[in-house]
Amino acid sequence: MTSNPNRNVYFGNLHVHTRRSFDAYINAAWVNPEDAYRWAMGEEIPGGGEMGKPLKIERPLDWYILSDHAEYLGVLPLMGDPNSPISKHPLAADIAGDDPKKSFDAYGKLLDGISHMKKDPILGDPKLSRTLWSEVVKIADKYYEPGKFTTMPGYEWTSNPDWRNLHRVVIFRDSAKVPDAPFSALDSSTPEDLWRWMDAQRDAGNDLLAVAHNGNASDGLMFPVDKSYGGSSLDQQYASTRMRNEPVYELTQIKGTSETHPALFPNDEFGNFELWDYTLAPTATPPEHKKGGYAREALIRGLKLESEGKGNPFKFGFIGDSDTHNGASAIEEDNYTGKFGFEIDPKHRLEGPPGVDAKAAKQVRHFSSGGVAAVWAESNTRDGIFDAIKRKETYATSGPRPMVRFFGGFGISEISLGSDDGVKQAYEKGVPMGGNLPAAPEAGTAPTFIVQALKEPDGANLDRIQIIKGWVDKSGEQQSKIYDVALSDDRKPGADGKIPPVGDTVNEKDATYQNTIGDNQLVATWTDPEFDPSQHAMYYARVLQIPTPRWSTYDAARYGLKRPQDLPVSIQERAWTSPIWYTPN
Repeated sequence: MTSNPNRNVYFGNLHVHTRRSFDAYINAAWVNPEDAYRWAMGEEIPGGGEMGKPLKIERPLDWYILSDHAEYLGVLPLMGDPNSPISKHPLAADIAGDDPKKSFDAYGKLLDGISHMKKDPILGDPKLSRTLWSEVVKIADKYYEPGKFTTMPGYEWTSNPDWRNLHRVVIFRDSAKVPDAPFSALDSSTPEDLWRWMDAQRDAGNDLLAVAHNGNASDGLMFPVDKSYGGSSLDQQYASTRMRNEPVYELTQIKGTSETHPALFPNDEFGNFELWDYTLAPTATPPEHKKGGYAREALIRGLKLESEGKGNPFKFGFIGDSDTHNGASAIEEDNYTGKFGFEIDPKHRLEGPPGVDAKAAKQVRHFSSGGVAAVWAESNTRDGIFDAIKRKETYATSGPRPMVRFFGGFGISEISLGSDDGVKQAYEKGVPMGGNLPAAPEAGTAPTFIVQALKEPDGANLDRIQIIKGWVDKSGEQQSKIYDVALSDDRKPGADGKIPPVGDTVNEKDATYQNTIGDNQLVATWTDPEFDPSQHAMYYARVLQIPTPRWSTYDAARYGLKRPQDLPVSIQERAWTSPIWYTPN
């Protein structure tokens, strides 16, 4: 098996649901775990429903982790199996029946119980849970091909207090010592209890990580401001426990992007990207609080906490992911099949299924196509992928797969990433994305950052690279600034200091774009002009593509449907690197 000390980039997903998840099953999912793995490897799998053309990814993924909900994992499909005792459950006939209203009413009772930690003794039978979980592990092992395609056991812990999202995906390095059953939100809905269980697993020799997601739907609970949802003070113990267990955060997925929000950073001209402003309430309720729900604000607030001696609980890297609830991640705008099984019908994606009210239909069409997790690893193996996530040498994308490198350091301005030797020097003399800068070697020196982005094959050209800095000033105030460090088409700032737009070649009628604008590669070496070695700071790179059609534009053109006017014709897909941090002595 080949191993590259300079590391290769491997693209995958770790947030994927099949029909074994309770909410996927009730929403017409038909893809089972084995088909999901085959799809990710590039095989064609059967479609579902009347509109169900076969599903096939345009370019296979390198790794794939299924993370069905731990709560009643695999149980609902048994309700339709007359040979299973679960088919005799009081809710089984309605949930597995043909009447959509009865099915969803029964599902609502089940979901309400999960949200309020009321475990059904039949559906949550420990012996059944162990059996179904063992199947998850066996199937993951079956499809693991070291060096070619990586899988790991995983699941989702689905804490949902008052319909506010605190979900985490939990992944295991390997299957050697996995627990008999997963720790679910029916065991506890507080993250601290999940972390305590994870620490106990680690002490027993079972390495594992959690990945939080959808802070945008948490109503400010994901990155707490004063005390955590579990009542913990934001102190060094909380910080070290959280970061030991949750080194990365899922920045973008089908339920929106939670990098930033115009309400928090109104001067970010690219901050209004694929936002999904809802909690998880069935009434399509918007969250009241933006603070505590978005990554950039949390990253900077973490610096503030650290400067006060409380540790940094928000020192996380980035991944992108899917959250598909039909096994096949809908990550390609021109190959979108929706989040849920019922969205296989494009009319349901754009207008909502029959009988759904306007608010719920709006929620569905505001889904994005999901994201991708990129990791820099020595090899495409369980150890390689897991260790890359653990050290945060990762980046998030909104679906495309550009190759992005990001290094920081002192005295690295002469290094070029265009050769293997240059990359080797960058690792030796600097730190990669997710790393920590050393102390400034002498007064008057500032860190330099090298960033390189190459568009994916057959993908859209690149617009620009930005470096986003967050810091805590001498007055203790939280600050941020966006620097455009590389621009395509030889553009220069205007007299007002603003960068002219790259342009937009998207033709809405036939849902096409042209690579006549933008560049296929952008590179920048940038030194922070306002660096103060006494201030806590973090830096991450954001790479923007030229405008391309959104999935809804492709659907409208392909199927002769009307594009809802609240959806943009085009979007600028992007990648975000994990930050690099600077901590004063």
